[in-house]
Amino acid sequence: MPDIASLFDLHGKVALVTGGSSGIGLGMARALAGAGASVVLVARRADALREAATSIEADGGRAAWVDCDVGERAALAGCVRRAAECFGAPRILVNAAGVNLREPVQRISPESWDAQLRLNLATPFFLAREMVGPMIEARWGRILNIASLQSYRAFPDSAPYGASKGGIVQLTRAMAEAWSAHGVTCNALGPGFFPTALTAPVYRDPERIAELARGTMMGRNGEIEDLYGATVFLASQASAYITGQTLFVDGGYTAR
Repeated sequence: MPDIASLFDLHGKVALVTGGSSGIGLGMARALAGAGASVVLVARRADALREAATSIEADGGRAAWVDCDVGERAALAGCVRRAAECFGAPRILVNAAGVNLREPVQRISPESWDAQLRLNLATPFFLAREMVGPMIEARWGRILNIASLQSYRAFPDSAPYGASKGGIVQLTRAMAEAWSAHGVTCNALGPGFFPTALTAPVYRDPERIAELARGTMMGRNGEIEDLYGATVFLASQASAYITGQTLFVDGGYTAR
């Protein structure tokens, strides 16, 4: 019989997770640690990172952290170098850092547009390019980007965010085309509505949240734990022949 459990085993693997101090990034880091990976959390605030890493270790995982503003392109090489000093060069990258400033289109400034496109779309590419060398040398790597319902659907007050998340779907394909022949797959997860700091403005409106839940096939919005299985799948050997794809974890919202 095939050893199916071993396909999902991440012991011996190192994962770098941006946006790893909270929300979807922290949830995905917990899933990877639970499957055996050593995780390096990356975000701007040292206090939140320290707390997040401590919570993972309290649950029996291995975690370290690097404080870095990954929206600053010049900081990426140093971030990768510091991360590699924790457990070795990461072979798994989760690009979960993101921002949605939620502004009406008439009020979007060039600075606001650039900030959102830089963090949500440019950073995943340039960070992956900094990290992919050792993955290619090892002939094994996993890159996970974060798409969105707004990769395919338009929502109010989110034009730059939607543009960046539409771009992530195509960037995921382009990265897969460049690196998959070298053993490095690249896929994206598309979460539905989950309770995070990014969606807090929406969750403050109970009627809006109920409406969004009704838009799913399951009649509910997501919980962070709903991302665990898909995260481990796309980061493990179980997904070895899957690349360039976007997997929506949205209760069927985009399937209607």
